[in-house]
Amino acid sequence: MIISTPGRLCLFGEHQDYLGLPVIAMAISLRAKIKGEKRKDKKVIIHKIDLSETESFTLEDLTYTKPRDYFKSGINVCQREGLTFSSGLECEIASEIPIRSGASSSSAIMVSWIHFLSRIADDPVVWDQQKMGELAYKAEVTEFNESGGMMDQYSVAMGKTIYLESEPTLSIRTLNSNLGAFVLGDSCEPKDTMGILNRCRDSRIDLIQKLKNKNPDQSIHTMDEGTDLRDLSADEIELFNGTLKNRELLKDGLVELEKDEADHELIGRLLTEHHQVLRDVLQVSTPKIESMIDAALNAGALGGKINGSGGGGCMFAYAPNNLDEIAKAIEKVGGRAYIIEADEGTIIK
Repeated sequence: MIISTPGRLCLFGEHQDYLGLPVIAMAISLRAKIKGEKRKDKKVIIHKIDLSETESFTLEDLTYTKPRDYFKSGINVCQREGLTFSSGLECEIASEIPIRSGASSSSAIMVSWIHFLSRIADDPVVWDQQKMGELAYKAEVTEFNESGGMMDQYSVAMGKTIYLESEPTLSIRTLNSNLGAFVLGDSCEPKDTMGILNRCRDSRIDLIQKLKNKNPDQSIHTMDEGTDLRDLSADEIELFNGTLKNRELLKDGLVELEKDEADHELIGRLLTEHHQVLRDVLQVSTPKIESMIDAALNAGALGGKINGSGGGGCMFAYAPNNLDEIAKAIEKVGGRAYIIEADEGTIIK
């Protein structure tokens, strides 16, 4: 059995979903694959082809022995859903998605793992893509009390371009606009995902709670320029304004993406504005990412932004035209370029 799941871009809502704000994300035509079968014993053996590593454990002991022990957590989450596994498994994992670079390679593998487990269980089940996104989120985030939002798991499970609201209840819908191609640029710089998520999340959660205490009738969804900001420091005011700016940029982007034909130049400008807040207020960009974005814009890209938590990893350029020139420009300043477009969600091949 082979399961294939895409990576993703965050178009709008970067560093917003864990605050309960909506996001717009697009699954991309770089994919992770799991190929596997049952064993005759109780062992689970996972060959990680791209890392030249093998992980193994037994179904008789699914206790977590390391941070982010995801293959065990995937089985544990599936067992809580009623699946049983009387025999072990052996799999190979390979990915076209840049690893640890902000394009959701880990979530693509987790969704593939959940999908694989659902079909190879003693009594296989056919979960829909949204259900697999939900279980992958539990296995990756809630199981380890981590900082991330829901965007990664749902976007790679469901595919195409989605608008996701997590509050007041989960609501996901597919957007139909045909945006055309992008160029993903990997800076090849390592990043501290959890450190950046914790820094950007914790500072704003504290700030939002402080504002709720002063403005009890408001939430992060309704706060605006009339919100009482007295007693806040200059840094806190900048952080608040940046968060609202990105909230409004998403709304503007959503208007375009709900049209049969979006204004491509406007989408590009909105992406660049979103990046500017991420760079200047949340400070998650790097000099190399900036050089890659500048090179892409100078080569004719309509816009671009950092992708993922930041501090390294990937950027992308919106490039419905001049793809080859933009990819070459990114590579000329030291990035690794991939021409991509929207793709379907997790599938059995």
